[in-house]
Amino acid sequence: MSSPSPSPSPSPCSSSRSSQRYRIGYALSPKKVQSFIQNSLVNEAKQRGIDLIKIDPTKPLTQQGPFDCVIHKLYGSDWNNQLLQLSLRHPNVVVIDSPESIERLHNRISMLDVVTGLKSPQGNQKFGVPNQRVLDESENLMDSIEEVGLKFPLIAKPVTADGSAMSHEMSLVFNEDGLKKLKTPIVMQEFVYHGGVVFKVYVVGEHVKCVKRRSLQDKCEVGLNCGAGDKGLMSFSQISNLVAKNEGKGCTSEMDKLVEEAEMPPLEFVMELAKGLREAMGLRLFNFDLIRDSRDGNRYFVIDINYFPGYAKMPDYESVLVDFFCDLVEEKRRKENQEVRWGEIEEKNRLCE
Repeated sequence: MSSPSPSPSPSPCSSSRSSQRYRIGYALSPKKVQSFIQNSLVNEAKQRGIDLIKIDPTKPLTQQGPFDCVIHKLYGSDWNNQLLQLSLRHPNVVVIDSPESIERLHNRISMLDVVTGLKSPQGNQKFGVPNQRVLDESENLMDSIEEVGLKFPLIAKPVTADGSAMSHEMSLVFNEDGLKKLKTPIVMQEFVYHGGVVFKVYVVGEHVKCVKRRSLQDKCEVGLNCGAGDKGLMSFSQISNLVAKNEGKGCTSEMDKLVEEAEMPPLEFVMELAKGLREAMGLRLFNFDLIRDSRDGNRYFVIDINYFPGYAKMPDYESVLVDFFCDLVEEKRRKENQEVRWGEIEEKNRLCE
């Protein structure tokens, strides 16, 4: 399900005004290409004057193209240097987004720091991040979590969030026995009872979509009903995997019902929060996971932020992404027109001297 989005009206792309076409290069992993670059997206983009061009990361970026815009989800110093060289040689190419801004999301501490720095919304809603602490091998884990007021159950997450398989390895920790089994350094995040529903907010430039999904259910996944085991912790790679693991254990129908009946967050609040994160991080392609505190219906927590997420899971992702591409086209056109005007003014001033 999705909330209506007061996204900007679709910008008319070049094909509606002239025969010029715009080229957007994409540099993605093979897995990301398979999920994101679907025929439906490619065809809708073509209809609106935009061609999506695959970038070969094994070849110099400056020797490919030409591109009007580049979108990417590749990491490493070599790739970052290629983007820098592209920007130096072709400053009019729009790069979405800067590696420096993306890097912040590779650490689960700096990732959420940005949330605490945002202004409070104007309505009744409050937001923040769960109580959390980074633990390292030099610490007594139990003393450390008690020191900052963390209480079981806890969610243990790797510090690194770079999209690798290891960065998705998480655990639900129910007691001290489970805590002792963890490898440090690790982020310990307090479990917030949130009714088994997570709100995934997809941000694509100024376009925002909010959908609701099954999450860690307060009763099932915390171990009261659905068999957490006696090891003190339950490991999983993604929340969706843990949800699937409990299917057939009496939780599935209850979880589906919770999601169906869950009230969406106020749209104005979601839009304001998305705008604040977009501006603070300097990013245009990301999503964030939002949960509502079961004990306070007006209090929300941002628990994760991901760069260039699985947009194909978002309703009408093709039209949203193509609208965004058209926004980039308009941005580039305005910039070029402004440069032409400044050039004409400078030339006129030079002739008048």
